[in-house]
Amino acid sequence: MSPQQPAPLISADLVRLDADLGATKTEVITALAEVVGAGDRADAAGLAADALSREEKMATGLGNGIAIPHCRSAAVTTNSVAFARLQPPVDFGAADGPADLVFMIAASEGSDDAHLELLAMLARSLMRSDFTDALRSARSPQEVVDLVAEATSSQPESANQATPTSDAKTPVLVAVTSCPTGIAHTFMAADGLEQAAKAAGVEIHVEPQGSGRIDWLDPQVIAGADAAIFAADLPVRDRERFAGLPVIEGSVKRGINEPDKLVAEALAAMNNPAAARVEGSASSASSAPTASAAAKQGWGRRIQTALMTGVSYMIPFVAAGGLLIALGFLFGGFDIALVPGVNGARSCAELTWMSADTCQAGVSAGSSIGALVLAQSTISAMPAGFIMTLGAVMFAVGAAAFGFLVPALSGYIAYALAGRPGIAPGFVGGAISVTLGAGFLGGLITGLIAGVLAAWLAERRAPRWLAGLMPVVIIPLVVTFITGALMYFLLGHPLASLTQAMQDGLSGLSGGSAILLGALLGLMMCFDLGGPVNKAAYLFATAGLSAGLTANFQVMAAVMAAGMVPPLAMALATVVRKNLFTDVERENGAAAWLLGASFISEGAIPFAAADPLRVIPSMMAGGAVTGALSMALGVGLRAPHGGIFVLFAFSPLPWAIAGFLISLIAGVLVAATLVIAAKTVFPAKQVQIAA
Repeated sequence: MSPQQPAPLISADLVRLDADLGATKTEVITALAEVVGAGDRADAAGLAADALSREEKMATGLGNGIAIPHCRSAAVTTNSVAFARLQPPVDFGAADGPADLVFMIAASEGSDDAHLELLAMLARSLMRSDFTDALRSARSPQEVVDLVAEATSSQPESANQATPTSDAKTPVLVAVTSCPTGIAHTFMAADGLEQAAKAAGVEIHVEPQGSGRIDWLDPQVIAGADAAIFAADLPVRDRERFAGLPVIEGSVKRGINEPDKLVAEALAAMNNPAAARVEGSASSASSAPTASAAAKQGWGRRIQTALMTGVSYMIPFVAAGGLLIALGFLFGGFDIALVPGVNGARSCAELTWMSADTCQAGVSAGSSIGALVLAQSTISAMPAGFIMTLGAVMFAVGAAAFGFLVPALSGYIAYALAGRPGIAPGFVGGAISVTLGAGFLGGLITGLIAGVLAAWLAERRAPRWLAGLMPVVIIPLVVTFITGALMYFLLGHPLASLTQAMQDGLSGLSGGSAILLGALLGLMMCFDLGGPVNKAAYLFATAGLSAGLTANFQVMAAVMAAGMVPPLAMALATVVRKNLFTDVERENGAAAWLLGASFISEGAIPFAAADPLRVIPSMMAGGAVTGALSMALGVGLRAPHGGIFVLFAFSPLPWAIAGFLISLIAGVLVAATLVIAAKTVFPAKQVQIAA
């Protein structure tokens, strides 16, 4: 049967006030289904069965004393809403306790968009305290009916098609919400996110993907967004539209119960190059960062975003390659790749299980010890030999991965600017930079050149017969040649000279200058906790590892130690002065111990986002102390990541480990002490007034 259009969603006979409908949610749902069935709107037994089946998929208790059992059912002949104000309340699975306000939403399988929109508006209203307060104080069923009628009388304000704000300082988020039924949770999550964003001073555009007509987000709105939130229990439809955006994903329940956290996480992801991003097909991903984004972003912002994208995609090569090299040193010794007799390296026979004559023949032929070990390795070799072989393999694989550092940086900078057509020119330009000795500076320049040229050519209008060849043949061909020629004829040697001068200057640092550099790097690592400044310091350290100089290893140690300070300091502060932090902050503090120990600076972001004026300066002070002490003590580190889990990669052992721990503990104590003092001397209200 089709829905009866004239019938209202709710009438006085569907309302029960201060009623005892049973001790369990099953009894309450069954009783409300009978209420709907008594009005000839549904078959009570069929509606109850479908509603209980829906309840098994996800509990419908929302918190704050509200529950919304609902379903789409063939047993429903007229779209209906039954309401009960329970006495006593009944547990519907909410984390904060039982519900006293229960709406049963019964939708027919043939519901049209008009009815679904009314149900969506009712669901949104349940997120507003003024509506639920009025329901709790209603004195008659008719008063409840009038409240529901008012809540569904006009479409709530929607920002989906709004023009993006002209205030460049205001973050812009886009969001998608969905649930299996697409009636209640979908729209309640949407309203929760909109209210949370409004409270945070953030512009948000939400696309509820419900059962009815979807108000699709304007592509221009998506192109101008800084991050995306997917509070969805179903796959996001046309997900590729959001390709390239940092994304926070969670259940639709998170959009209802903790929308403020989702918004805060999205804001943190905006400035975190390592944040998860929406993937897309080649065509959609290539168009997303070019034409659409160019219409909304100036070149300065595009270049900044591209640089951070390049660093983000480079980090896996750095982490994999650097850690494998460090493990190779662990198993094979730090001279696994050195020719015997150089810098006090062990003899060939000591490093391998070959005879001295065989070793010498290989060395005379120009082979490194690592190559000799690989050439002679067998599974049946004695344990010591196998360990050496394992170390040599790790070193060789790590060195290969590390070799992609500059090409990956260049290639993905170009990709961020031009999409797929920029990848080949960027990678080739990075490889040429390595060949010419231009290092990571050359990679930055070639990535920008290749990306800008490819983006410019992609915007040119080509004849139809040529358009198909432009992104896959013409643009890569032309831009690769131009980028390579510029490096060979114009830029390569000057950049190589500048890189060498930087390395020489770094190698000559000692005393006060080294300590000052360590303090500066510590400040940068703790300023934005994974943002552009943090990544600039990290790039400076990791890019120098391939040079293999003592000064570079010392810079890497200072950067890693300083980056560990913020999460560890905040974790310590939440333990020492619990009363200064909320329950949620104390939970974050417990997790921050492991994050800090693993060199994940982002573990302190929740604290910094909630209280930047007191947290960030304190963390910067601690980071500066750690960086300066690390450089002063001459701590070196050959691994680019890992925190306390790569202690074996510090040099010189064992003194470097002691120096590292002394530097780290000093910085953590300074940062924790300062943040506790700031929160004690300057209470939250004073900080808010000052801000």
